[in-house]
Amino acid sequence: MDPYALKTLNAERRARRAAILVTDLGDGRDRIVREGDQVAGDLGAAIARAFRTGNSGPVEAEGRTFFLNAHLPQPRLVVIGAVHISQALAPMAKIAGYPVEIVDPRTAFATPDRFPDVALHAEWPQDVLSRQPLDGYTALAAVTHDPKIDDFALKAALDANCFYVGALGSRKTHAKRVERLLALGATADQIARIHAPIGLDIGASSPAEIAVAILAQTIHAFRSRGLEAKGAVA
Repeated sequence: MDPYALKTLNAERRARRAAILVTDLGDGRDRIVREGDQVAGDLGAAIARAFRTGNSGPVEAEGRTFFLNAHLPQPRLVVIGAVHISQALAPMAKIAGYPVEIVDPRTAFATPDRFPDVALHAEWPQDVLSRQPLDGYTALAAVTHDPKIDDFALKAALDANCFYVGALGSRKTHAKRVERLLALGATADQIARIHAPIGLDIGASSPAEIAVAILAQTIHAFRSRGLEAKGAVA
């Protein structure tokens, strides 16, 4: 690998940004493509697929053969609220490959006994997120039903362009949330990205069923990145 390409790739990894090393198998030349870079034609389509799936491999494009080596940060799930839904969601997400962190300043809820083997922060979201900022490879689910806890985290997730942002509550509850987020400086376009009520509409009722719906919606959001603007999800 070209030393400059390696240096660039390592810098992107440290910053939790996705990049693909594109190698022309005909002449051996390498180049780095960052997520969001514009690449035209069949090669561009193949690169876009690699960013969505994380899969590496050879592709044919423009009469040449390229090898795409995809380097994507591991997606993670930050849950605001140490509630019953979170207790079911954390082990499911871990199995699906999403490391989970739970944030809740209510020390009666955020206890290791209730959340064994989970990264747990019995602190206010603003304190945790100032140390561990959100990013585009983070999903955030706000499930406390308490604006004092949820709202800051939701605004931070929108500003960080998290790939998934969901919030528990009815449409009536969300309408009031929208007013508060607008007052915090969020734009209407940003707020429109919030999945509320949270989770895929599968008729979920119990905390465990709601957790399934949230995880499914999170996975769908991650695997369909970049397709929404084209009006197609596959």
